[in-house]
Amino acid sequence: QVQLVESGGGLVQAWGPLRLSCAASGRPFNTHTMGWSRQTPGKEREFVAAIRRSGGNTYYVDSVEGRYAITRDNAKSTVYLQLNSLKPEDSAMYYCAARERVALIRSGEYDFWGQGTQVTVSS
Repeated sequence: QVQLVESGGGLVQAWGPLRLSCAASGRPFNTHTMGWSRQTPGKEREFVAAIRRSGGNTYYVDSVEGRYAITRDNAKSTVYLQLNSLKPEDSAMYYCAARERVALIRSGEYDFWGQGTQVTVSS
């Protein structure tokens, strides 16, 4: 089992930045691909970013490409999501996720999920 705890969400003005963190525990962090997804009420969860075990390979969905940056610190067992140039439509609950099995980096299939952290962008 992997336990994931997100933090860093909050209320931010449009075009502002925000950094989300996700602390992992329970199993070796550097054996897991990490990802972030988001969801708003009434909509399906949208997978937005992923990073491979070593951090050398990342993926972003088109809607956040160039504005978001996913990084990881394996020594701290933490993955980050830097959100820049935020728009009101980026408002959502953001979830951290982990998987150990091999899959395409753009796959949204993960085995472990956090409880989420709310991001609200005001216009």
